[in-house]
Parts: sequence; structure tokens; C-alpha cells
Amino acid sequence: MYNDVKLEKGLYNLSGKSFTAALEELDPSSSYSGTPLEKLDAYERQLKRFNIRISGADCDRVEKFFSAAETAVLFPEFVSRCIRKGFDETVLSDICAVKTNCESGQYLGCTLDDSAAYSASAQGTALPTATVTESSTATVLAKYGRLINASYEAVRRQRLDVFGVMLRSIGVKLASAVTAKALSVLKSEVAPITTASLTYSDLAGLYGEFGCFDMNTIIVSPGTASKIAVMSQLSDTSADENGRIRLPFGAELIKTSAADDDYIIGIDKNFALEFITGSDLIMETDRLIDRQLDSITVSITCGFKKIATDAVKVLQITAG
Repeated sequence: MYNDVKLEKGLYNLSGKSFTAALEELDPSSSYSGTPLEKLDAYERQLKRFNIRISGADCDRVEKFFSAAETAVLFPEFVSRCIRKGFDETVLSDICAVKTNCESGQYLGCTLDDSAAYSASAQGTALPTATVTESSTATVLAKYGRLINASYEAVRRQRLDVFGVMLRSIGVKLASAVTAKALSVLKSEVAPITTASLTYSDLAGLYGEFGCFDMNTIIVSPGTASKIAVMSQLSDTSADENGRIRLPFGAELIKTSAADDDYIIGIDKNFALEFITGSDLIMETDRLIDRQLDSITVSITCGFKKIATDAVKVLQITAG
């Protein structure tokens, strides 16, 4: 049971396992099916065990994690989850077709050559060929991170929900930097359609450039998004519960500060981009457990690779 789990630093250092995965092995969630605890994962059950409240009117303060040696072990996972939540709430998950884990700093992957026409073949003749080969050029993964300076004395009396929001904001900005790289890869080697001044007809024209694939997503800067939002053709369009606008021809409008004002990227998000990660979010857990919060680094190593080139089209606005 979760009350009997021994919490120690070594749970963070098990090869190929996250802290929560290590806890799940010791305290499987399947054991709680049909009980009031079935909706909690192994980490959340430990918070309940030690009555650490991370939200709500009775939210605890940071120092609650350090009331005992075992509860201090839970603090790095709290920090990691907050930053990861901010990272995952961004547009990355909406523009990547697949996520691949890579154990090295370079990733080859595969390339698909499927340029032959899909036409009827006469009896006895060879079928047109689609060829999958190993990529000749490796995708080099880059590290994106942040150095966080916050002494224990400065944050120990801070409410955990407020401190968590601060950490989430770091995750959001970290993801924005990563998204900028993703958009750079999407635009690469694509001959853009150009227009002097953005109109709705240009957006519809970009939509019409797609053949087998469908432009179900367009990615724009905040400034460009505001120009699209006031177009008369969108007067009857309202945002969904997530604040997203869907254009009349079905494409979802994704706004990100990582995008350039003079480029609009249209993609079929189901086929366009591969997100390659060499690591999950990494931080110095021992220092956090020992209350050495000053100079803590959080980082992620990742890269991107275009999958189907025909699933990406670009519109460039040339007017200054």
C-alpha cells in the first residue's frame, strides 16, 4: 500500500524510469481500482499520504515538502510536473504528428520517396514504387534550458499553487523556444506562395495548395492572428472553449509568439512533423531535495524532422 512505500533519492536515478514510474512499480495504481483512490497516480497518493495540499483554499507552502526527509524526496517531482504542465499546454502537441525518443545526440530516422504517380498499372507491368530509406542527413538534437535562481529562504513561505504557476510559466516559455525550432524546420525547403498584403483569399489559396493531404492547421504570429480574426469572412466565427478559432474551410488557427509576422504555415498536423526527444525534462534532483534551490537547471534535448513534405505549405507576406 502507498502508506508503506519507502521514499529515497535513488528512485530518481533508476535507469530508464521516471520517478513516478518507479513509484508505480512499488505501488501499482491497478491495486486501487474501485476505491476512492483509483483516480490518483502513485505520486499523488504520496501527496495524500503526507497531507501535502498543492492547490485549493487550504494549499500548503513550499516548506511543507521539507517537514521530513521522505517528503523532501517528493519536491523535485512537484517542480518537474509544474514545468512539464506548462510545457505541454503549448502548441507543440497540436503541430507534431508523432513523438520519438532518441538515446543519442543525433537522429537519422527514415525518408520516404513517394513521388511516382498513383495510377492504374497494366497487367504484367511493375507497380510504381514508394521507397523508404535511412536518412542521409542526421537531425542534431539541441538542448533548451533555464537556470533557476531561488533560495530556499526566499520561497519556503510561498504557497505551492502560486509557486507552481511560476514554474508553469517557465515551462511555457521553454516550449516557445522549442516551437520556434519546429517552425523553422517546417518552413525549410518549402517554396512559399507570396502575397503583398494578407487577405482571406490568400488563406483560401493556401488551403487550395494541398492535394492528398488536408490543411487542418495554420500557424501564425499573434499579430497575424489579430488580422485574420477581424476579416469579414470570420464575423460569424467564435473561439472554442480553448480560445481557438476554426476558419470557415475547417483549418484550426494556432497562434504562437514563436511564429514570424510575415509567414503563415499551413500543415496537415497528422503527417507533417516528427518531434524527437533525447531526454525528458531534466533537473538536479539531489540539490532540490537538499534545499539547495539556488542555480538549479532544467533542460530538454530535442529536435524536429519533417515527415511528409507535401503536408506543409507556406504563405509569405512580402509587404513591410
